[in-house]
Amino acid sequence: MTQKERRLFLIQSLLLEQQHDRDIEIPKEDEAQKNLLRSLFNIRMPNPVSKEFLAIQDAYLQEEIRRKGITEFADLQPIQNNIYLWQGDITTLRCDAIVNAANSQMLGCFVPCHSCIDNCIHTYAGVQLRSVCAERMRKQGHEEKIGTAKLTPAYNLPCQYVLHTVGPVIYGRVTNKDKELLASCYRSCLELAEQNGITSIAFCCISTGEFHFPNNKAAEIAVQTVKHFKEQTSSKIEVIFNVFKDTDYKIYRDLLATNKKVKQ
Repeated sequence: MTQKERRLFLIQSLLLEQQHDRDIEIPKEDEAQKNLLRSLFNIRMPNPVSKEFLAIQDAYLQEEIRRKGITEFADLQPIQNNIYLWQGDITTLRCDAIVNAANSQMLGCFVPCHSCIDNCIHTYAGVQLRSVCAERMRKQGHEEKIGTAKLTPAYNLPCQYVLHTVGPVIYGRVTNKDKELLASCYRSCLELAEQNGITSIAFCCISTGEFHFPNNKAAEIAVQTVKHFKEQTSSKIEVIFNVFKDTDYKIYRDLLATNKKVKQ
């Protein structure tokens, strides 16, 4: 099958699942089709799916990621000992594990084509990721606590694993409790990574963006927590600070270049 044939198969299959959307007209343009497919992925509940669907979905997503361009962790240069700064799409990074800034339901973002990292990771990992997260949450019986972490396979992403963590949401002034919860996100991910033999981990900018944690303060907490963990445990884990925006790149570059520490 061509990539377009795969895309049309997936769209048609997902529309059949959505009783009220069955009559939607599939656009002819490739980009519009891609947006429709992503939207259908995003709103799909974690229900069983056929082996044929999974095989075609996996082939489609892996090719889409290949076309975006995969970055090999081995090709990155450290900015400090075992610490890296990389600007790019985290869903295209081949390392042991990437970190997802999840919500407390841990099911991914249901908003069609939303730009948050939770949406992007679930979209390109495939429907398996929402299903495994749903099963974990069903067994847990309650929403995920802020500052904890869970490990899942990455499915169609170039990395091996995804570490999901829920960061604090800021509604006004940043409190000391907020700072500690954000630091706990980084510690929990690092501890879980160490327990599972993960040797390289890429952190997104947890709690910034939709969760409104100030970017500068969030970056300071991220850098200090990672460094403190490595010092306290003598961990050799390779840590990549992944940013997407130029402003975040400058913040992390300045922090790591000056070895600045968070003011207590």
